[in-house]
Amino acid sequence: MLEINFHPFKNLETERLLLRRLAATDVKEIRELRGNPETMKFIPRPLVTSDEEALAHFKLIDDKIESNEGINWAITLKGNPKMIGIIGHYRIQPENHRCEIGYMILPQYNGQGITTEAIKAVLEYGFEDLNMHSIEAVIDPDNIASERVLQKNGFVKEAHILENELWDGKFWDTVIYSLLKRNFKK
Repeated sequence: MLEINFHPFKNLETERLLLRRLAATDVKEIRELRGNPETMKFIPRPLVTSDEEALAHFKLIDDKIESNEGINWAITLKGNPKMIGIIGHYRIQPENHRCEIGYMILPQYNGQGITTEAIKAVLEYGFEDLNMHSIEAVIDPDNIASERVLQKNGFVKEAHILENELWDGKFWDTVIYSLLKRNFKK
């Protein structure tokens, strides 16, 4: 079984991005991201509608890092500390050397390759630092942009599960994509 330890927290850098630890000072940006109906369209979770809810979301993320249950980074452009997205590893299964990757970015940054660039860095961390064997992503089948970014990063479709999640009175399908360590290309 894997030993998961996120301490000390490791920032990740790419050509254009700095992925850093979220801070309580990111509350406004968390609210902007998680409270945006466009950003949350494919995520069956409640909208964040107040600074208090955004702070609670930050605390949830930070507590998971502290307890080595999950890790998230704020996506920022180098030279600008403003958080424009969140990316991380969730649902870590140390016994299976597998985890899930999740990400979201503000709509005004879509189509610039930022998410693809951030995913590459987080995959490298997952495979090299955490020693994962496989990393999955669970998306809504209608989220074509997310599907494309996963395919660009080498993920393959594993399953399409029909109406497996009930949210807000609607049953949602989910699609699972995955990437094996041996197929990961830096």
